[in-house]
Amino acid sequence: MSQSLSYRTAGVAPRDRAHALFGQTMGYVAVTAGFFALGSYLGRNLTHTWAFVWFIVAFACLLAMNFTVRRSGTVTVVLLLAVGVALGLAMAPVLAYYATMNPRVLWQAGGATALFIAGAGAAGYATRRDLSGLARVSFWALLLLILFGIVAIFTRIPHGSLIYSVLGLVIFAGLTMVDFQRLRRSTDLDSAPLLAASIFLDALNVFLFFLRIFAREN
Repeated sequence: MSQSLSYRTAGVAPRDRAHALFGQTMGYVAVTAGFFALGSYLGRNLTHTWAFVWFIVAFACLLAMNFTVRRSGTVTVVLLLAVGVALGLAMAPVLAYYATMNPRVLWQAGGATALFIAGAGAAGYATRRDLSGLARVSFWALLLLILFGIVAIFTRIPHGSLIYSVLGLVIFAGLTMVDFQRLRRSTDLDSAPLLAASIFLDALNVFLFFLRIFAREN
C-alpha cells in the first residue's frame, strides 16, 4: 500500500509543478506586456534613432537572461521586465503613429493577436506529438523570411508586404506551438522567465504582422 501511495505521489508532484510553471510563466507574460505598454507610452515622442538604441538594449537584456537564469531568479525577472520596457520604447514611434492616424488598427491587431496566440498556444500545449522537428523548420523559415524582408526593401515585389506578413504568421504559429509544448513538458520553475520572454516575443511579432495586414486594409 505504501509503495502504491509513493507511485501516486510521484505522479502528482510533476503535474503540480507543471501547473505552477504554467501559471508563473503566463503571469510573467502578462506583467511583461504591461511594462511594454508603459514603455510605449513613455517613449511616444522618441525619434527612430532612439528606438533603434532601445532595440539593442532589449537584445542585450535577452542575452543576459540566459546567463542569470541559473544564478539569480530575481535578476532574471528584472531583466525580463527591462526587455518589456525596452521593446515598448523601441516600438513607441510606430505605435504612436498608428494611434494618431488610425487607432482602430491597433485594436484590430491586438484582438487578432490574442485569438491567434490562444489558438496556437492551446494546440501546442495539448498535442502529444513531438514538435522538435517543427521547431527546426520554423527556425530556418524565420531566417529565410528575414532574408525575404531585406530583399523586399530593395526590390519591388507585388504584394510583398502582405506575403511577408502572412508567411510570418505561419512561422510564428509554429514557434508559438513549440514554446507552449516546452511549457507543458517542463517542470523547472527557474525556466519561467525565459519561457515568458519567448512567448512574449511570439506575441509581439504576431501583433506586428497583423498590424501590417490591417493597415493595408484601412
